[in-house]
Amino acid sequence: MITFFISVVALILGYIFYGKLVERIFVIDKEKETPALYMNDGVDYMPLPKWKTFLIQFLNIAGLGPIFGAVAGAMWGPVAFLWIVFGSIFAGAVHDYFSGMLSVKHKGLSIAEIVGIYLGFNIKQFMSLFTVLLMIIVGAVFIMGPAKILESLTPESLSMSFWIFVVFVYYVFATMLPVDQIIGKIYPLFGFALLFMAAGLIIALFVKGYHVPELTFNNLTNYHAQPKKFPIFPMMFITIACGAISGFHATQSPIMARCLTNEKQGRGVFYGAMITEGVVALIWAAISMSIFGGARELNDIMNVHGGNAAWVVNEVSNSLLGTFGGFLALLGVVAAPITSGDTAFRSARLIVADFLNFKQEPIQNRLLISVPLFVIGYFLTTIDFAIVWRYFAWSNQTLAMIVLWAITVYLSNERKFYWITLIPALFMTAVTTSYLLFAPEGFSLPLTLSIEIGVTVSIVVCCFFYYKKLLRSRRNRININI
Repeated sequence: MITFFISVVALILGYIFYGKLVERIFVIDKEKETPALYMNDGVDYMPLPKWKTFLIQFLNIAGLGPIFGAVAGAMWGPVAFLWIVFGSIFAGAVHDYFSGMLSVKHKGLSIAEIVGIYLGFNIKQFMSLFTVLLMIIVGAVFIMGPAKILESLTPESLSMSFWIFVVFVYYVFATMLPVDQIIGKIYPLFGFALLFMAAGLIIALFVKGYHVPELTFNNLTNYHAQPKKFPIFPMMFITIACGAISGFHATQSPIMARCLTNEKQGRGVFYGAMITEGVVALIWAAISMSIFGGARELNDIMNVHGGNAAWVVNEVSNSLLGTFGGFLALLGVVAAPITSGDTAFRSARLIVADFLNFKQEPIQNRLLISVPLFVIGYFLTTIDFAIVWRYFAWSNQTLAMIVLWAITVYLSNERKFYWITLIPALFMTAVTTSYLLFAPEGFSLPLTLSIEIGVTVSIVVCCFFYYKKLLRSRRNRININI
């Protein structure tokens, strides 16, 4: 219990102090007009109050990640707390803040366009395709997860296929309509419900006397049932994605970047939403390790149920809050991924529109882009959930790594303190490369070799970064002399 409370306090202090440092490095302009004001189009660019943009951003980025990812991450034991806390403060929230504020700086552009500005045209082309594919995968994953839960709550006649269809119909409306109509009205309520649900669960856990495992030197080890197949590095750092750092967030930040009315709101909306998500991930990791008796018991339960985190969520909610309270909690868990899924498709539409320079005011233009995206997304729902989730997790962290490198180049170009993103960029490069080489859905190479190659790739990319930095410095000196 002490470890849990220290972790929560660390996240709050991280927001207060490290968040201010990040804001100071970026240098906000409180007097500058934001895209929501000078580009208001009544569809995507629209001023919203800060409390709404925070709750919408939180709900957009939350999804299944801080819940399903934290449940799965708890299988490694209390070491998961370290990644959630340090990942959120020094990587995830920094990544989210800069991706959001760079979008504000560049007229609300999507993340693919921003990466292209700092990493070049070819990377931009790759990022556009890669990000759209990730958004479609996210949309599919965030349909299948809640559809499973809804199927378990309703009569047998309402199958998973039925709920997939219902969610898709909702997605069509949420993706097409102006941001203030569905997203601006109901998302703040769902965001508050998700926070209330998480708080209710952790309070119930303590009231009922469950013991949360402490993190000590003795248990700083791998509790996973298959430790050789699932080593802490890199597997845990991919599994706990949205609760620590997530490239998906960079695709969502531009949605709210088009709705901020002042740059000073950025720290609360972007950095603050990630820290809040870290708290939610801590809660679910703590509950998952506690309610079944420990991390090893959680592993046994997950193995019995085929790694189905949805079953754990259902069991936890009913055990701690009773049938009615559990039902309400599950609705919060369902709302989070659904409302992230629809903004994933919305982000995909905006990325394609930016790439094609396709104005989105006419509804027929939105339809031309959205319909093909929904068709591909529906096809993905027919594939095994576990397979889609694994590819989502890796591509998600890979996107975060690319965005961190783009931010590092931006900071370097502006002669700002770029180490704040260079270090997490190097770490995530090693993580994603090692995972791709080691994981069964990757190349299945030996762990030691995978890590060695991953670290080597990080060093090579770092050297290339400094080589390009040196070339820029030389060009600048030549231009000054001329």
